[in-house]
Amino acid sequence: MAFDTAKNYLEEKGYGDRVMEFEVSSATVELAAQAVGTEPEKIAKSLTFMVNDSPVMILCAGDAKISNPKYKEQFHTKARMLSPEQVHELIGHDVGGVCPFGIKEGVTVYLDESLKRFEVVYPACGSGNSAVRLTIPELEETSGYTAWVDVCNY
Repeated sequence: MAFDTAKNYLEEKGYGDRVMEFEVSSATVELAAQAVGTEPEKIAKSLTFMVNDSPVMILCAGDAKISNPKYKEQFHTKARMLSPEQVHELIGHDVGGVCPFGIKEGVTVYLDESLKRFEVVYPACGSGNSAVRLTIPELEETSGYTAWVDVCNY
């Protein structure tokens, strides 16, 4: 269901033909890179947190990790990731397929600077066996992002 929601969202934006569905799992950065046939760092992983009682999604490069000091400087709070149950309830996708496409209202999306190294990245598309190929300007257009942030080390 979340896959269909994400795919329909991308179709409305004109990018439905970029969606890839795999016979194998793409639920982790490594598995997604194998399924897509690219380097792990080009997988745009979606990390979800709670900031001031509101869900936040940060898309970052597959080789990036949240820097607690940078995160705290940006959001003025400690990084608290959502539980799998909270991700499902608040975001609308399940862990392994989380993406900014077709998400629930009230989720603030940020893009991390770690993605700017690449011309093309591959976020998930609502399921643990999907991805979509997007340039950085296309990711900006489709993600509904609020701002670029620098909260990761890579």
